[in-house]
Amino acid sequence: MPTKMHREKLLSLFDDNQDGLIYLKGADIMYRYGTDFEFPFRQESNFWYLTGVNEPEYHMVMDIKSGEYHLFAPKRDAQFAVWHGKIKSRDQIQEEYEPDKLHYSNDILSVMKSFNPSVIYCLDEEQAEFVEDLNRDFTVETDTLQDAITYCRCIKTEHELERMREAAHVNNLAHLEVMKSIKPGMYEYEAKAIFDYHQNKHGLLQPAYTGIHAGGTNSAILHYVENSEKIKDGDLYLIDAGYECEGYASDVTRTYPANGRFSGDQAAIYQIVLDALNKSIENVKPGVKVEDLHLGASRIILHGLKEIGVVTGNVDEMMENNIFALFFPHGLGHFLGLDTHDVGGYPKGVERIDRPGIKFLRVRRELMPGMVITIEPGIYFIPALLKPALENADQAKYLNADKVEKLMNFGGIRIEDNLVITEEGYENLTDVPKEIKDIEEVMNG
Repeated sequence: MPTKMHREKLLSLFDDNQDGLIYLKGADIMYRYGTDFEFPFRQESNFWYLTGVNEPEYHMVMDIKSGEYHLFAPKRDAQFAVWHGKIKSRDQIQEEYEPDKLHYSNDILSVMKSFNPSVIYCLDEEQAEFVEDLNRDFTVETDTLQDAITYCRCIKTEHELERMREAAHVNNLAHLEVMKSIKPGMYEYEAKAIFDYHQNKHGLLQPAYTGIHAGGTNSAILHYVENSEKIKDGDLYLIDAGYECEGYASDVTRTYPANGRFSGDQAAIYQIVLDALNKSIENVKPGVKVEDLHLGASRIILHGLKEIGVVTGNVDEMMENNIFALFFPHGLGHFLGLDTHDVGGYPKGVERIDRPGIKFLRVRRELMPGMVITIEPGIYFIPALLKPALENADQAKYLNADKVEKLMNFGGIRIEDNLVITEEGYENLTDVPKEIKDIEEVMNG
């Protein structure tokens, strides 16, 4: 079972002579504002990583000294069967999840006490409180386990990468179908429905995150989620969306003209973003720092904007004065895995860089083989950033006011690929068309 490898990896980080336990609580069913409306269940990622259980109300304990893994299942009654279907037998649970010992949840206290642990490691204060409510005869610690699981999850196993390749494969197909189908006059939610249909058709049912399906000026809203407006002729359309395969995410962004032909400004600005993406990807390899990739992409963006007359002046000066952040206000990418913004981007002791744009970078560390990361540069014309900049003498001197004003309703362009870091460099999981020529060929048959 793949999760056995995950548990062994975690235990290797602890002193195996220690009288201690590792405890995790799985997720419960969540309801909307005190009603009986159930949100679709999705297991907490750390619990899923260690157990493979995607069902509510489970617990797990591992004995550090022996490595023994105990799984605690909820005791279901007849009413559960009435509303939710067949109840799994103990034998079925044992066969599916393969714990060393299987118990029902009401045995947690007696099992924990039988180990006489000196310390119990928990993920967070909420789970620590649960353990302390059971008994106060042991010390509860909440820092070590989170750091240890984060370390483990950063480097994917081959089984995890296979799940991510499948998520990427289906995501590539769904993005391509939207690109083929989009037309002026459609609503954003119609394009979203095409995307969701093709994910579901191929067996992926859980969105990895709230997707962004944005036409026109909505494409400059970084986390636009309304998805409700009509897409007009001449609009750009930005889709940033993906689904999970057995919990593992895909996260791809493409931007293209709704009418299938890039206008002059659209093509020029798109090519700058594409150059930033392609050059950043070329530079991906073990040992590279993600903040260096971000700053490299920012420099390409400023060079491109200068060439088309949006900004003016010395590029080094503009970099020092953070002019890039007016057009590229988010980080270049993030880790990907059981969470879309996966854990491990900031190792213990590493702080964010307090600098516009780059302070939102979600990864600040050297890349290592087995990590999975997104690369997603963008250029946006966001009035909330640009209008104050035009009134700020220190920033305005680098801006071509006439050109910036004309582009204020341009929207935004973002392009995002998913990369596995390998010993030699990278494996790109994303093959949705992104060159201007290729996009226009797809969109025009």
